[in-house]
Amino acid sequence: MRGNEGRLTPSLQSHPQPRGEVPINYCRSSETTSSKSNQIICPQNTGFIYIYKLTFNFCHELINFMVERGTSLLKKMEISVAEAEKRTGKNTVNMQETYTVYLIEIRPAESVTEGGTPAAPDTLWRRYSEFELLRTYLLVTYPYIIIPPLPEKRAEFVWHKLSADNLDPDFVERRRVGLENFLLRVASHHVLSNDKIFFLFLTEEKGWREAVLDTGFQDKVDSRLKSVSAMLRVKNPDKRFTALKQYSDELNTVVSQLLRVRARVADRLYGVYKVHGNYGRVFSEWSAIEREMGDGLQSAGHHMDTYAASIDDILEEEEHYADQLKEYLFYTDAVRSVCKKHELMQYELEMASQDLAYKKQQKEELVTGTVRVFSLKGMTSKLFGSETQEQRESRLSAIEQSIEEGVEAVMEKNTECRDFVSAAWEDIERFKEQKDKDLREALISYAIMQISMCKKGIQVWSNAKDCFNKM
Repeated sequence: MRGNEGRLTPSLQSHPQPRGEVPINYCRSSETTSSKSNQIICPQNTGFIYIYKLTFNFCHELINFMVERGTSLLKKMEISVAEAEKRTGKNTVNMQETYTVYLIEIRPAESVTEGGTPAAPDTLWRRYSEFELLRTYLLVTYPYIIIPPLPEKRAEFVWHKLSADNLDPDFVERRRVGLENFLLRVASHHVLSNDKIFFLFLTEEKGWREAVLDTGFQDKVDSRLKSVSAMLRVKNPDKRFTALKQYSDELNTVVSQLLRVRARVADRLYGVYKVHGNYGRVFSEWSAIEREMGDGLQSAGHHMDTYAASIDDILEEEEHYADQLKEYLFYTDAVRSVCKKHELMQYELEMASQDLAYKKQQKEELVTGTVRVFSLKGMTSKLFGSETQEQRESRLSAIEQSIEEGVEAVMEKNTECRDFVSAAWEDIERFKEQKDKDLREALISYAIMQISMCKKGIQVWSNAKDCFNKM
């Protein structure tokens, strides 16, 4: 089966997502296998996201039908982060360090005919720091776009049995899935997917870092002090961006609280399940001293042991739902980044307008000979006499030239600000639609998982009851 859209990632709903949107493709690490010769199927029945890596017996094609046809890079190629590998080497200060690299695989979307063999993918390795550099470049180059976030660098909102080590295999696997999701988000965006540096990131292992640094994007990074100054001193902020920034802050708070509650519940749930293992031990010991009841007690004990052990897989799956929420926790920073850039542009426009008004006032004072406010030049004129006509005409000419430049600067800033608002708001609307759909489906799927978990608990106790009935 061959298509044009990239990778197949079905969700609860079968209709395509809006342009630029791609679903999160989280999959449990225990079910993920990578191979260059075969793509192994990995169905994850989350209700929100399924990942299918299909074998030769089923299908050779991976299609993301959620991306509108013809709008992104995913129409032309399949992109995946296939595996992670731990390496040891020397860092920039010549010290030994252990780090993780991730294998990016790409292949043309139309490289296989019906019943044919998939073409060998082009592959390259990237470190997490290179993903960070790419995202920083995108943030600076496209300040009006809500840039997809990277997965966390170190585990946050962990419960006590979960390792916070960034080299832990389970954490590395979740990060691998998050990095793949980041690439798919960027590749599905109708603007970001056409960026040359992003394409080089996918195709050129050597020389990419030099290429991105040669763009000079680092010179365009707004200083933190400048952004704070703009936020505090802007006089006429856009109410829409102010409201969006406030919503972003509130969403960050709500999602953070939700993740903390989930971590506490996971801690307690783990303890409750594991305590059930004591039932298994007691029933087993009890069965040793009973003749007629022994078999029933022994069987019931096995069911309790199975129930106690099931929590490990349940909470492992939960972590992937938590990662979906974390993505939108980190998205709030991307939204705030767009709002801060608008504040800075609005501040620069106001400063240019203020400077122009001052120059016009200078011209009026020079023409009329009246000084509205105290100035050093006014005091100098009174002490040493007024300037000659020739000096006045020279000053007037210079001020008029300065006013013309000021008018052009204001017009330029005004146009930049207007264009930024138009482009940013278009992307904000796209993001809102994506966010509402993703979070709704993620919460529904989480509820489905909880219902399934409760049903399994009911089944265990029903089995135990049957064992007791047979005694």
